Amino acid sequence: MRFGLRLIALTAGIALLASCASKRDSQLSYNPKNFTAPDALAGTATLVTYRAGPGDVLNITIFNVESMSGDYQIDAAGNMVMPLIGTVAVAGKSTQEIGTDLTTRLDTRYLQRPQVTVSLKTTVARTVTVDGSVAAPGLYPIPDKPTLMKTIAMARGTSQGANPKKVVVFRQINGQRNAAAFDLTTIRNGTDADPIIYANDIIIVDGRQTNQTWTTLLQTVPLLGLFTRF
Repeated sequence: MRFGLRLIALTAGIALLASCASKRDSQLSYNPKNFTAPDALAGTATLVTYRAGPGDVLNITIFNVESMSGDYQIDAAGNMVMPLIGTVAVAGKSTQEIGTDLTTRLDTRYLQRPQVTVSLKTTVARTVTVDGSVAAPGLYPIPDKPTLMKTIAMARGTSQGANPKKVVVFRQINGQRNAAAFDLTTIRNGTDADPIIYANDIIIVDGRQTNQTWTTLLQTVPLLGLFTRF
């Protein structure tokens, strides 16, 4: 009998802890309307480390051929289209490799000893950080049509002890770091929209697995007030 009562009490205690842990923070402003897209990301990769990817813009200069020189954006399939040459697969290549490929194509059929220079104009960072109480914290590639729910799913969802009602997204806007809070439960039931996630966003799910650094940062958020800059 005593064992049964203890089991009931233990179960009730666990349920109470879970209900306390999984709640919104009354000091946070959720789903702020002014949590806009981040600053445009200028390309900073070097010629040695850079590998072309979809969305990146390359500046291509062909000496004395202005009609072919200019900016070219890489499409979703990893290709770019140039006059005369047509479609060129460039994804995964360095600027030097792209330049060599273009030189060979032009020299073979169109120009004699062409001088081709390829440089990176802008690059699209294609990763997002998911940390805190998720099953597999880490750095993940941006999915197609990225949303908060889809991005957390890539980290195999929230872990045991997570607080789905307190998820904070950090983002660079107008030169300053900003943060906004979201509630996964209201997103799941359709009460709130599933927000768009952008490259370089940092997503922190509150809960037991949130490490001390992030816990400290999350604790400062109510004091700063969301929507907040810091």
